Amino acid sequence: MTEREKMLAGKVYDACDAELLVDLNATKVRCQQYNNLVPTDIAARNSMLRDMLGRADADTFINQPFYCDYGKHIFLGKRFFANFGFTVLDEAYVTIGDDCFVGPHVHIYTACHSTDPRERNTRQEWAEPVSIGNNVWIGGSVVILPGVSIGDNCTIGAGSVVTHDIPANSIAVGNPARVIKDL
Repeated sequence: MTEREKMLAGKVYDACDAELLVDLNATKVRCQQYNNLVPTDIAARNSMLRDMLGRADADTFINQPFYCDYGKHIFLGKRFFANFGFTVLDEAYVTIGDDCFVGPHVHIYTACHSTDPRERNTRQEWAEPVSIGNNVWIGGSVVILPGVSIGDNCTIGAGSVVTHDIPANSIAVGNPARVIKDL
């Protein structure tokens, strides 16, 4: 398997692989170009997002700045909206359903690193996908950790750190996020 295939399969891979670094750096340039577009040029911004991401539609709206690692591993449902400072580390697939709203400075992480410093320093890592259902509202400054699934119709309160799955039709808040109400 190539390092990319290992990465997408959730296996340990070399994060310093030359092919991966080329893609990471190309995506950094594309994010910079996106972030430098005139904010009122909605058509150019949307076109660039549809080209950069794995899936986006004509109604996808992401306020600048936006940051991601690969882009092509991010799959957005219909009518997606994200506010300023949306950051996605998409070493694994990130799938977000229809009609989702994301507050400012939300971060989604899929990259995982060893807690053993010797292992971590080898630059070997793995990635776990993140899945977010339909009709989800994610409040400002939320962090969603690798491997998490958030069900349909959820609200995640501002400042929460989502460390485990959140069932559909619930409101979760805190660090770590916990369900405080079923809908």
